[in-house]
Amino acid sequence: MLLLILGFALVTFASHFLFPSVRWFFRKRMEKAVGRINARLDRPIEWFKLARRQDMIVRLAYDPQVLAAVTEHAAEQGIPGSVAFEEARRYAREIVPGFSATLYFGIAIRLARGLSRALYRVRIGKVDAALRHIDREATVIFVINHRSNMDYVLITWLVANRSAISYAVGEWARIWPLSGLIRSMGAYFIRRNSRNALYRRVLARYVQMATADGMTQAIFPEGGLSLNGRVGAARMGLLSYMASAYQPGGRDVVFVPVGLAYDRVLEDRILTNAAAAGNRRFRGKPLAIAGFVGRVVWRKLRGTFKGFGTAAAGFGPPVSLTGFMAERPGRPVEELGAHLMAEIERVVPVLPVPLIAAALAEAPADRAALAAAVAGLIARLEAVGAVMKLPPQGLEVTLDEGLGPLIARGAVGPDVQALPGAAALLDFYAAPVRQRLGA
Repeated sequence: MLLLILGFALVTFASHFLFPSVRWFFRKRMEKAVGRINARLDRPIEWFKLARRQDMIVRLAYDPQVLAAVTEHAAEQGIPGSVAFEEARRYAREIVPGFSATLYFGIAIRLARGLSRALYRVRIGKVDAALRHIDREATVIFVINHRSNMDYVLITWLVANRSAISYAVGEWARIWPLSGLIRSMGAYFIRRNSRNALYRRVLARYVQMATADGMTQAIFPEGGLSLNGRVGAARMGLLSYMASAYQPGGRDVVFVPVGLAYDRVLEDRILTNAAAAGNRRFRGKPLAIAGFVGRVVWRKLRGTFKGFGTAAAGFGPPVSLTGFMAERPGRPVEELGAHLMAEIERVVPVLPVPLIAAALAEAPADRAALAAAVAGLIARLEAVGAVMKLPPQGLEVTLDEGLGPLIARGAVGPDVQALPGAAALLDFYAAPVRQRLGA
């Protein structure tokens, strides 16, 4: 009995005195750390992101619009309201992130910088010019073409000194233990193809609340990785939620178009195989992926790994939702999506490998003919104002940087002729250049 009494006393002391004191101590340290971080950021971390996750789940679950959706769902399905409410609360727990400033700025950004530099030569556009004149009170949404899962890593690093970004991530990121790490970095999960009306209402309300409260976000409007290398049409789910949160005279929403390009897309074979199969079932083999990572690490340790070429980002002119609505009153939000995708397409950088892949489509007879075809493409791209991220040393270095990886991968022979079975891969890399030229 004495041991039980002492045990209960210790539990009571811990729950009423020790734990609150420890939480207060770490909370104060976190607030000081966030204050130091905000002092050097162009756009400080929003309070919405710093709120306790459990508090945000309760706020979302008891939001009047969510409760109205629960009532409708219960009536439609013929289930008790309490059951429908528990379903909505489960969706809220699934969606709401738990942002950690320490993890994001102390670990994630360093990892993103190290991984990006280890794999690529990174070249970026004028991100400062894109963000400098945006109202500090506006909600900033980066809209990005989806080329690779490296997109998350690259963008996190590129805007690290300007803001903390919350990503909308798909089902792939819900795998344990990856899900906890991604949620701590501020990402919120979405079921891209869910037809559950209650789930869509809960997700819509979270996005609207985050947008109305100024949370900086990054979305991929295409809804998934590009299977053919082109910038695709926008899926209007998240964009429509954000646009519907806008109130005339209230906080503006500013979309920043971002175009990403790579000399080597890590998942290129998986994507081209999915395109050939006519579905989005990515059949990555775990052993093959582990072998690929192992070979890269081994080459890195031996000093023979020279990287996968260039990765580049281009930033387009910001699009104010206030200005867009004023110019097009009463027009559907689909016009906004089409406009943003066109702006993204304009700023996708042109890199050596995609440029060479596009030139090979002209079937040059030798290297000299290939050089002439590349020079012609460069002139046409410059005439339409394309973002060029080519080696400053000139045409010969561009040829070397573009041909070398394709020859090493068995897509092109030393005689600059495409090898059998390489057509899909070459088309995949040539696609953004052809798209920029209107082909």
